[in-house]
Amino acid sequence: MSKVSFPSSYKYAARLNSFKNKAGGAAALPGVLGLLSRAATVPGLNAVDLNFPDHLEGNDLKEMKRHLDGLGLAVNGFAMRYYSDPGFKIGAFTNPDARLRRLAIDQTKRGIDQMLELGGSLMTLWMGQDGFDYSFQADYARLWDQTLEAISEVADHVPTCEVSIEYKPNEPRSFALMPDVGTTLLAIREMGRKNVGVTIDFAHVLYADEMPAYAVAMAARSSKLFGVHLNDGYAKRDDGLMVGTVHPVQTLELIYVLEEIKYDRPIYFDTFPDTTGLDPVEECKANIATVEAMREVVRKLQADNRLKQSVSAQDAVSSTNIVREALYGSRKES
Repeated sequence: MSKVSFPSSYKYAARLNSFKNKAGGAAALPGVLGLLSRAATVPGLNAVDLNFPDHLEGNDLKEMKRHLDGLGLAVNGFAMRYYSDPGFKIGAFTNPDARLRRLAIDQTKRGIDQMLELGGSLMTLWMGQDGFDYSFQADYARLWDQTLEAISEVADHVPTCEVSIEYKPNEPRSFALMPDVGTTLLAIREMGRKNVGVTIDFAHVLYADEMPAYAVAMAARSSKLFGVHLNDGYAKRDDGLMVGTVHPVQTLELIYVLEEIKYDRPIYFDTFPDTTGLDPVEECKANIATVEAMREVVRKLQADNRLKQSVSAQDAVSSTNIVREALYGSRKES
């Protein structure tokens, strides 16, 4: 299948389950293969992340690899989903039941093995189940140790495979063990594994009361920025709205920083068109177009020495005027 790509150094991936929405007769194949076929109709979408184990259940790896190759889609990586046992509701890596902790670790290792067979290289861990809800519910030091021991074992399973922590302040647990960029980077430093890093999710960062570009800069500072998930929201929950629709300037600044550090990994759109009844193909096209339009603005800003001078002086009025001109053009004086 020939694919039209935007002129970009980025690869783009999107949340695969979104493509279930308004499918009609568009998907030629059932199940995950059909979702992949539909995703491949988006111009410029050239990578994919699969959820493990749910997207692999009932599928033959060789058949899936042939299907992906035929669509021109590369596998960026897998995202772990600990759904196989209801006991995971009170923890995967920190479950009080040692049997369930072992199950979570071993399941993650199996996910890495299958991901590598499909050509992926990044295992993303969103540990929403690992946290606490009440005072006197948890031994915090023990939960911290269990988490680091589990991630370290997973990372050591295949040292050439990257393992990335996608932090989030809460949900479904009231408090997550990895709630922000600082705590996550502390954990990574304590583990001391070169192949463990951070995935920055825009809506999660807002939810954590952080500035997205700052979080990216801190992760990149230690060469630990392994993934970027773009979306948007109102900072009260994980809304998963289209890119740049609520926080356009913050999104622009994040892309500015990505360009400055020469980020060369896929951009993943973790958006939820299915929750509001949007056409996922058109929604994904809009996300790619927004990022590409913002990259053009970023190039203007990079070529404008005034911006670097304003930032160096922490002159917010001047920098705001420069960004406004790049976005909307110069204001004509009356």
